[in-house]
Amino acid sequence: MYSDEQAAALYDVLNPWGPGDDFHLALVMDAKSVLDVGCGTGALLHRARQAGHAGRLCGVDPDRAMLGLARRRADIEWVAGTAASMAWNAEFDLAVMTGHAFQVLVADDDLRASLAAIRRALAGGGRFAFETRNPLALAREGWNPRNAVDVVDPSGRPVRVSHEVESVVGDVVTLTETTSDADGALLRVDRASLRFLDVDTLDGFLADAGFEIEAQYGGWFREPLDPASPEIVTVARA
Repeated sequence: MYSDEQAAALYDVLNPWGPGDDFHLALVMDAKSVLDVGCGTGALLHRARQAGHAGRLCGVDPDRAMLGLARRRADIEWVAGTAASMAWNAEFDLAVMTGHAFQVLVADDDLRASLAAIRRALAGGGRFAFETRNPLALAREGWNPRNAVDVVDPSGRPVRVSHEVESVVGDVVTLTETTSDADGALLRVDRASLRFLDVDTLDGFLADAGFEIEAQYGGWFREPLDPASPEIVTVARA
């Protein structure tokens, strides 16, 4: 089988640094105090510190295996918890959610509680930056075993990772991620549900939480947002 720690280490192999990370890093470097909600293995905040960020950096994630990797840097705050559980009050200039972590907020109550906690953690005028996949782009059509990827994990073990959609109910897609040995032997199956909010619904939730939209883009190079855009990249101000 494949442990939580092995799966956490594999995450960065499957999700190497890319344009989305560059987008968020630029915002982080311009902010004195930063809260990374759903920080995962801490790659963004690690890179910011390496690039010379001298202010407060704090990462929050409920996955303790991920946080175990993040804690390789002790000059950053790491907190185990969900977005909704955060209790900071006006302490950060910027909050980010990267890697489509925003989409794991499936239920309305959880989404509202999470946005309220993020808003509360920000100082007046602070910004919240995140992305969610545009539902009109139908990213789920690519989540099928035919598109499995073969990679080598950090221990040097070849593995195959595939995705398959289990159900689509309203704007919530439930899928499985299967990790196998190169010879097909099953190692691990993870299940997740992701919410695909349209722009109007997304903006409504943000407004209710006390945010104003500063900018929205259709991609990481600040492309205009249109129906064919793969992403809804949002920068909102408290």
